[in-house]
Amino acid sequence: MYFHDKRLQYPVKVTTPDPLFARQLQQAIGGVEGEIRVCLQYFFQAWGNRSPNTKYRDMLLHTATEEIGHIEMLATAVALNLETAPLSLQESTAAANPVVNAVMGGERPRHVVEGMLHKHLLSTGLAAFPGNSDGVPFDGSHVYASGNLAADMFANVAAESTGRVLAVRLYNAAHDPGMKDMLSFLIARDTMHQQQWLAVIEELGGYGEQLPIPNSFDQNLEKKEFSYAFFGHDKDGTPPPAGRFTQGPSLDGKGQFKPLQSEPLGEEPVLGPARDGSGAQKEQIGKPSGPAVM
Repeated sequence: MYFHDKRLQYPVKVTTPDPLFARQLQQAIGGVEGEIRVCLQYFFQAWGNRSPNTKYRDMLLHTATEEIGHIEMLATAVALNLETAPLSLQESTAAANPVVNAVMGGERPRHVVEGMLHKHLLSTGLAAFPGNSDGVPFDGSHVYASGNLAADMFANVAAESTGRVLAVRLYNAAHDPGMKDMLSFLIARDTMHQQQWLAVIEELGGYGEQLPIPNSFDQNLEKKEFSYAFFGHDKDGTPPPAGRFTQGPSLDGKGQFKPLQSEPLGEEPVLGPARDGSGAQKEQIGKPSGPAVM
């Protein structure tokens, strides 16, 4: 169950509406780095969380609910930035709307900006929509909920990191002080969210206890000679660059990193012949030229 307060989580004010910036804000709503993505990601992680300690489920639900508020803020910002958008092609001339005309003559081709403005007009009535800055609808393909707590925490760090990168870029692109203020709040929340997901890993025992993921699998069943080897693939055998990933103890404390020149350990695959009725050429149907690799 969720409750709604009509007041925004943080003030959203626009002094000078900017239709182009409205389009850019759509990426923060429905892009792969956007708030819809993390909102759904945290909800599905929480709803599927199986753990004796319910505090991690609760934490995910709290943060997912916060993200609904972020979507609401950004949708409001899009609508406010579209208040001066043209309602027809004729209105987008310099005489009718100098701001939009300047936009169309600037960094975006005219037809691209007009196309997005028409989508905002025809589909949403000059409001936000669940899609990215190119008008592509959000499809959930980047919502990660694995059922593994540690894996989900690392996925969340990546989500908040790319989201913060986008928010910083939007902050740098913003000219309106109200938009900079709103984005400074969202950037701060991304800072906290990155920290909280990593704090869970630390609370669970850190890298030593949580890596490799899943830590419930018996590592004696894996080819341990390759567990901490960094493969080099230079044809001339040049060793890979020296770094923390090629030498010293592994992060989980269970092995030693080492460089290893990659070489083929398997055989060249030979597939069985095509079968009758498969639509292959008759030259393909027959006996294989070598042993089939299963």
